[in-house]
Amino acid sequence: MLDFFTIFSKGGLVLWCFQGVSDSCTGPVNALIRSVLLQERGGNNSFTHEALTLKYKLDNQFELVFVVGFQKILTLTYVDKLIDDVHRLFRDKYRTEIQQQSALSLLNGTFDFQNDFLRLLREAEESSKIRAPTTMKKFEDSEKAKKPVRSMIETRGEKPKEKAKNSKKKGAKKEGSDGPLATSKAVPAEKSGLPVGPENGVELSKEELIRRKREEFIQKHGRGMEKSNKSTKSDAPKEKGKKAPRVWELGGCANKEVLDYSTPTTNGSPEAALSEDINLIRGTGPGGQLQDLDCSSSDDEGAAQNSTKPSATKGTLGGMFGMLKGLVGSKSLSREDMESVLDKMRDHLIAKNVAADIAVQLCESVANKLEGKVMGTFSTVTSTVKQALQESLVQILQPQRRVDMLRDIMDAQRRQRPYVVTFCGVNGVGKSTNLAKISFWLLENGFSVLIAACDTFRAGAVEQLRTHTRRLSALHPPEKHGGRTMVQLFEKGYGKDAAGIAMEAIAFARNQGFDVVLVDTAGRMQDNAPLMTALAKLITVNTPDLVLFVGEALVGNEAVDQLVKFNRALADHSVAQTPRLIDGIVLTKFDTIDDKVGAAISMTYITSKPIVFVGTGQTYCDLRSLNAKAVVAALMKA
Repeated sequence: MLDFFTIFSKGGLVLWCFQGVSDSCTGPVNALIRSVLLQERGGNNSFTHEALTLKYKLDNQFELVFVVGFQKILTLTYVDKLIDDVHRLFRDKYRTEIQQQSALSLLNGTFDFQNDFLRLLREAEESSKIRAPTTMKKFEDSEKAKKPVRSMIETRGEKPKEKAKNSKKKGAKKEGSDGPLATSKAVPAEKSGLPVGPENGVELSKEELIRRKREEFIQKHGRGMEKSNKSTKSDAPKEKGKKAPRVWELGGCANKEVLDYSTPTTNGSPEAALSEDINLIRGTGPGGQLQDLDCSSSDDEGAAQNSTKPSATKGTLGGMFGMLKGLVGSKSLSREDMESVLDKMRDHLIAKNVAADIAVQLCESVANKLEGKVMGTFSTVTSTVKQALQESLVQILQPQRRVDMLRDIMDAQRRQRPYVVTFCGVNGVGKSTNLAKISFWLLENGFSVLIAACDTFRAGAVEQLRTHTRRLSALHPPEKHGGRTMVQLFEKGYGKDAAGIAMEAIAFARNQGFDVVLVDTAGRMQDNAPLMTALAKLITVNTPDLVLFVGEALVGNEAVDQLVKFNRALADHSVAQTPRLIDGIVLTKFDTIDDKVGAAISMTYITSKPIVFVGTGQTYCDLRSLNAKAVVAALMKA
């Protein structure tokens, strides 16, 4: 039974609606529009919202959307056929009203489609019920009946013929694969005293011939090989006395007290001054303003200038034929027209580091968007598909929710509480380094920062954050801020509970009046269940305002696996009724990938969350905000 069936234009005008139940269809349809149609995720024609499954079909020629909704626990096999039949009949019946393409004509039009829809629904339901009865297979039709009874009788101690043949074949293969240097044990000795050969009237089989030749080869060359092996063993150098291990300064005292350089007494006291060059630490550029990401390079500009020069020397006749080549006129696009272009686009996206599954879904979404669309006179299939793909990619990189940290921090200041940010991710992606960059950006904007060292597992994690705190304190000393400590490290050493340290750090920040708490967590692989449980506990207990996933731009298909499993683990291991998932992404090592920027597309497509920061270097100023158009331009560059 269907819950609803609705037909509306892409402009948002509902032309006709069927309600099978009393519940309104507004909520599910609006969720479909927000999450799928506006976000360019039309690769799959099915969408799940709460207890409903929605299936939809796009008519790109007349800009219509057909949506049917039913309970997801039901398996309705006739839904796809029903959508196709309704689409065909509605388009043919009201073609003149729809072709006017004006909102006023659609509002004034009367679409009396109830009786036709009920007839199509009955036909679809009856066609699904009418199935040929499955007849039971008779014994005469089986393969067993064709065999004689004698072939199926097996006597004890004898193998079936088929198995014996197979074993012979396997034995022949094994013997054929053995090299000529096989041991003499593998060669069976012939018990008969007579020599075997064609001269004695005995024909040799293929297997026996191979055995005989191998035996002769071993008799000739085997002794020499054994002697050479013995000589090589005797020439081997004798073991010398073991070298005494070097004794290092702290080599004999590898205990927790010596290795733990962090002391809890440093909490509440400012760090010592730094005797390094501040300009080298800081980097160049305005620290308080995030610049847009620039994916262009000087090589690209030079190539563009060189490409424009030879175009002027081309003949006008060749240029005219090249321009007219591939024009399709005023015709509607079909799947066959776009297939070759979409295949090239998919391979291009995969080469640019987009995950393979996501590249397929993107191309499928573009195909659904363009199928049936009427093209202009001077438009090629390639240019149309490329433009549609660019628009889809830009829309994907601009998801529904935009994270504005500065605005949220000022809102938390008015409530007199610290703004808490938690960083999570796999090992080695640069969580601590980019946490320090974000700290510097916040300091440049006049906010005080408390860094919570909750990575109590990796050796040197606390010392790394202490070094960053010392450098940031040198860049923003208390003297410049009226004696107020702008950045401080909160740590409790190693081997402690990370959730407890984060809770103490938030309480400390509230008492001392810090504006922002940045929580650094240990790197963990997405398959490590105990560590994922600990991360879910930290997030559930402390309820941070922002959970940032730190991922590197070098990954391809692995980005999908990491994000999906991180979100799933946070949902599974959370005790809260509505689990807290990832809110945004920090993309690191972006300066190492040239134009292979596909990881940005993969991460945003999977989570529907924005890329908040992009790391582009080693200094504190190497932090950028994502420029969607620049990323898409680099992605589409040949």
